[in-house]
Amino acid sequence: MAFTVRTDEELEQALDSLVETEGLSRQEIVRRAVLEKHERTSHRTRARQALTVVIERWTDEIEQLADA
Repeated sequence: MAFTVRTDEELEQALDSLVETEGLSRQEIVRRAVLEKHERTSHRTRARQALTVVIERWTDEIEQLADA
């Protein structure tokens, strides 16, 4: 599957630098960047959901500790 990405000079320079230092293609650099961002975003979402569950479960106990 293919798609076009419009770039500006700043992105072109960054891609060229990464191609040289990482030894990867532009396609692979963009692919990894997108997948890494997706993983970070997904992790934050899961962490927020887990925290919400913990807070809901332990609210009464937390409030009791605060009042002690």
